[in-house]
Order: sequence, then C-alpha cells, then structure tokens
Amino acid sequence: MNPTWILVADNARARVFTVATPAAPLEELDALSHAESRLHDRDITTDLPGKIKGEGHVGHAFEQPTDPKEHEADCFAHYLAQYLEIAHNANKFKQLLIIAEPSFLGLLRKSLSEQVKKLVCFELDKNITTHSTDDIRQHLPTYLPEH
Repeated sequence: MNPTWILVADNARARVFTVATPAAPLEELDALSHAESRLHDRDITTDLPGKIKGEGHVGHAFEQPTDPKEHEADCFAHYLAQYLEIAHNANKFKQLLIIAEPSFLGLLRKSLSEQVKKLVCFELDKNITTHSTDDIRQHLPTYLPEH
C-alpha cells in the first residue's frame, strides 16, 4: 500500500498520522501548533485602533479589515499546506485523509496546492484534535481507501 497520511487539525493545532495497512491503528508522526491562534484579539494586535478624521470634529476608530483570529487561522492553514506540499514532494505520502474543524477545513481547502488536493481521498468536518489516537481512528472508515 502507498503511504497514507491522516491530518487532524483545527485553527491552533494539527496532528499527522500514518497507517501501515488499510485497517491498522494510527501511528502519530508529528504534532504541530500555532500558539497565536489561541491568543485573545487584544493580545494579537499590539496597539489600539487608530482614529480617522470624520466630518467636522468627530473622529472614528479605525477598524481592521480582517479579524485577527481569522488571520491567524489563515496563516496556520497556509503553513500546513506548505508542510504537506514539502512532504508530498519528498514522497512521504501518496494519499491524504483530512479531519478538521469545519471552518478550518474550508481554509485548508483554499490553501492546498492542486497536486495535494488530488491526493485527498477522505474529508470529515469535525474538531477532534485533542481526542485519543484510538478515538480518531474510530472516525475514519474501517478500511481506509487505497488511491
């Protein structure tokens, strides 16, 4: 069987697993984290919003175009996409299964390269990054697909 990787992720944490056979238990290869995604908005942004001059003498607070937490989640999705691209180019896996928190799964889909997207054979929109390896395996098909 070609090497299979399983990515389990949310906006702050990702775990990468592999399996020896289609029905085998998972073996954890790597654990990645993005601490910035766990921070409060006030801790991510270093300064208070600036002011812009309105009509007359009234000023308005400047609002950021993107929520800081969304920005950090997007950064982590891009990081994971690069991680997977490098691993694929090094022939470390031939198929990919993804379990991710629903909104983060969308960010991952947008960030993955076309060649890695072609290797995705299973997706599940669920946040189970903190679950045990056995519990994560229960969320996957009994017999993993072979690409």
